[in-house]
Parts: sequence; structure tokens; C-alpha cells
Amino acid sequence: MTSAVDAPYSVELVEHAPATRIALPDAVGRALAASGIVDAAPDPYAPGLWSLKAGSKVGAVAVTAPGGGEPVTVRVTPKVPIVRLFFLLSYSLDPGRSWRDGEVEVAEHRDLLPALAHAVERQVDRALRQGLSQGYRAAEEAALVVRGRVRETEQIRRRFGAMLPIEVAYDEFTTDIAENRILRAAVERLLRLPGIPRDVRRRLLHQRARLRDVTAIARGQPVPDWRPTRLNSRYHQALRLSRVVLDGASAEHGPGGLRIDGFLFDMNKLFEDFVTTALRDTFHGRGRGSDGHTVRLQDSHHLDEAATIRMKPDLVLYGPDGTPCAVADAKYKSGRPGGYPDADLYQMLAYCTALGLREGHLVYAKGNDRHAAHQVRHAGVVLHQHALDLDQEPSGLLTDIEEVAQRLANTPRI
Repeated sequence: MTSAVDAPYSVELVEHAPATRIALPDAVGRALAASGIVDAAPDPYAPGLWSLKAGSKVGAVAVTAPGGGEPVTVRVTPKVPIVRLFFLLSYSLDPGRSWRDGEVEVAEHRDLLPALAHAVERQVDRALRQGLSQGYRAAEEAALVVRGRVRETEQIRRRFGAMLPIEVAYDEFTTDIAENRILRAAVERLLRLPGIPRDVRRRLLHQRARLRDVTAIARGQPVPDWRPTRLNSRYHQALRLSRVVLDGASAEHGPGGLRIDGFLFDMNKLFEDFVTTALRDTFHGRGRGSDGHTVRLQDSHHLDEAATIRMKPDLVLYGPDGTPCAVADAKYKSGRPGGYPDADLYQMLAYCTALGLREGHLVYAKGNDRHAAHQVRHAGVVLHQHALDLDQEPSGLLTDIEEVAQRLANTPRI
């Protein structure tokens, strides 16, 4: 397939779709190739044409080649419908609450970035509806009166024994707290991204105005931490979505003067987070946590006796005595269209061998058979491969997760 794009350049791709041949200036093509956002290679037989293929990263970014010029906007659409993607995302963020139908309408948006911007703006609006939350923030300053406690060491070091001004430290009750700073940073980040609809951008500007007295987080500064409490409960959803925006922000400067500005979301990580969170939640819901069983994610183990070869399965279920009962790994996309990738099987066999398990479980997004099992020769190990259909109602998807959890619970030990 060959297509051309008009200036300013805009490229529309679909996640994991076959490569597309597009007419691009060499500088733009090289910028895309250097960015790593998509696989980009010049056509050796047709100068001016580039082959572009999207992987698992979805979203939108603007890429500017070194030396300036018109940026190229790359939009990668996920294969999973937006409403389903947001269920996976919200469940991973907060399995106890999940994404409620009708709470934020995202199905009207075909692309991820407009839907995410709309969802963040709606959640920020709900969080701020009762006004900005306030809290105590540690402050230090030089003052003419004593407030809080005197910083004696700083007073001596900076004032050389002078009585005024006084170096003090105190707790200030203010709206300039971590929660509000995170919301403002997410809103401002979205306002800089390409492809935000005009009506959503207008509402985001309104939210920024409500947060105008909150200190902005400068580019390059770390995002402050926050802890969910009863007092900030109305902020929880807005804060979790805001962290998604900030964590998914692409690097703004690449090698050789390349500039990249946008939002990219890794479907591999989203699928892994959803599967492991849902399985853990399923085990806790069945009461396994109360009978001494525990679920740990990304727990570190070693393949060899000398503990030099480390491995980190996505999920390990432990029994009351602390020994592994089951192991699972989530794999968003298989390596070849006609079947499951062999490398995943080798990896799972290593997990089972090191953990002393007779069965291992690989969980994929649908694209293969619903379930396959392989008896490993001379090892007495069975490797299971499960496929989840992501394009179904949440209740059906969670039922499929329950079936996988049941198989994990019945895993025999060697």
C-alpha cells in the first residue's frame, strides 16, 4: 500500500498492521527512523518512499527533524476499541472500582489521545467541583517573625549571628499540594499535544485556570508522589489518569537535535498490567488470601543454583508455606500469525523448572486458539497457552480471567 501525506505531514497507522509505503521527505523519514516510534525504512527501489510499520505503541506524537522544518504527526490507532481499552486501563489502575459505563463517554472518540484528553478533563472537573483540596505542605523561608520552628543551623550559616531575618520552617495549609500539582501538570501536558479536539482543549484551558495558583512542575522535574486517603478520595480517579498522561509522555528531545512531543501508550504493558491485576484480584476475591495464599507480581527468582541468572515472572502464586503454587506470564501479541511463539514456551519451561511446578501458564490477547497445552518430553511439565478476547463486554472478559485463575489454582507441584 502506498500513500502520500500533505504538509504539515500526518501519518495514520494501525497498531501491528502490515507496513505502509508513504511518500516522505528524507529528513522526515530519517527523523521517524531515529525516533523509534515506528519501524521506518527507505524503499531501496523507489526514492522518496518510506516503509512505516507500527508496533505496540499507540497514541500520537509530533516529530521534528534536526534543523527544524514542518513536524510530522504520527497517529497510531489501537486495534482494541477505545471503550475496551479504557476498561483495561481503568481496571489496572483501580480494580475495586473499575471504569463504570457512562461515567465518561469515550466511545465517541476513534483515537486514543482525544479520548484520553476527554476522560482526564472530565475526571479533573469532578475532582475540583467542590473546590481545590487543601493540605499541609512543608515550607522554609526567611521571615521577620518566628513561625513554626527556627532553623538554627541555617540561621548561623546564612545570617552570621544576625537576629533578622529569621530562618524558619513550618507547615503551611495550602492548595499548593502534590495532588493539585499533578492535575495541573497533566492538563498542561495535554494542551501541548497534537490532535486534541477544540472543545476538549477549551475545557482543559478552563481546568488550568482553576489550578492557576498551584505551582507548575517544570519540564524535567520529577512528578511528586501522592497517597490515596479518605481526604483526597474525590481526586483518586483524576490522579490515576493524570499519572497515565505524565508517564506516557514521550521524550521531548531525541538524539542529534530530533524533537519528539506527544503521548505514546504501550499496549504490551497495558495488557500485562490488566492480566496480572485481574488474576490477583480474582484470587483475593475467592478468599485465597485469607487461607495463607499470596500473589506476587514481578517477583524475583533465579534459574541457577549460584543465583546468577535472574528471572521475574509476571505472576507467582504462593502457598501458606511460602512455596510457589503456580506461575503465569502475560504476552500481548504472539510472534507469528499462525501460532504461538516458541520462545515464550522456552521461557515458561525455565520458570516451571526453577520453581518446581508441573504446569506453567501463558496468557495472550486473542489471535490464536482459545487454549493450547503442550506436554514437554522427558520433563513431566505441561505448558498452557490461553487467549483472551479483548473485544467483548467486561463481564465476559473477567469470566475468562476466572477460568485462567481456576487452572492456576489447580497447578500440581513436581
